[in-house]
Amino acid sequence: MIGNVFTLKQLEALIWVADLGSFRKAAQHLNTTQPNISARIASLESTLGSVLMIRDAGSVKLTDKGREILQAARSVLRQAEELVDVAARPELIQNRLRLGVTELVACTWLHDYLRRLKTAYPEMSIELNVDLSRTLDRALAANELDLAIQNAPFATTASGEVKLGDFGYVWVSNVAMAGTLAPNPTVKDLFACTVLTHARHTQAFAELSEFADGNSLPKSKLVPSSSMASCLQMTLDGMGVSLLPKAMVSNDVAKGHLAELPVEWLPSPLRFAARFHAEKVSRFVVRAAQIAQQASAAYSAKTE
Repeated sequence: MIGNVFTLKQLEALIWVADLGSFRKAAQHLNTTQPNISARIASLESTLGSVLMIRDAGSVKLTDKGREILQAARSVLRQAEELVDVAARPELIQNRLRLGVTELVACTWLHDYLRRLKTAYPEMSIELNVDLSRTLDRALAANELDLAIQNAPFATTASGEVKLGDFGYVWVSNVAMAGTLAPNPTVKDLFACTVLTHARHTQAFAELSEFADGNSLPKSKLVPSSSMASCLQMTLDGMGVSLLPKAMVSNDVAKGHLAELPVEWLPSPLRFAARFHAEKVSRFVVRAAQIAQQASAAYSAKTE
């Protein structure tokens, strides 16, 4: 029978060597040794009677036949996952999910999302990376992530995308500073203070900078930060007014630690999506993106 010809582990090794471009990286991802990965590939090539990969100075290049076999191997593993789904045995999925999220997600609905993932796939392990959206973009493009939960604009394309909704910005200050401002302050009024903002390369900073230019406001007042958590803490400490996602500050506003400022101008909201390479990923990655949509919607409903 064909089950005695080759194994799913051999096909798995082929896929990860191809995707990561290295026997060493594939071995690290699959929690095994490089010789073991080499043995799996060699056995698969011997069984199929075809050279699937050319190894040259540490690099790996698929042959034409190797590319054909790779696509078939992906199909076989997806069908094996489908058997697990039909049998309703999610605990048999013991893969690792390489997950990337932005700081906003990490500070808001990430923990609920991880709990939902644990319920759906009890034996799945998660390798978590929290970083800026543009960094996650590069990691996804380089096959260093399976799933990136990030905000637009996206620098690279991804064939799989599940929309997670928009997250708007608000102006806030601590309560003491709010008392020194006009009841309905303008952006010009806020520029009398230090203005704490999102990082320089973000869309929100670009729009605020453009607004400042168009209204002759001193951009020397802008203090961008790559860490929204640090920006939030500086705002709580009275070091300035800040422009932050509403989801990031809603708890502190509700507790009376921060005051939301009714300012007439706001940048475009953050548009979030769970992104992946649909032609490469396993079924559980697609399901993980759908679960992210549920967690995001639940958080938005709770904070509206």
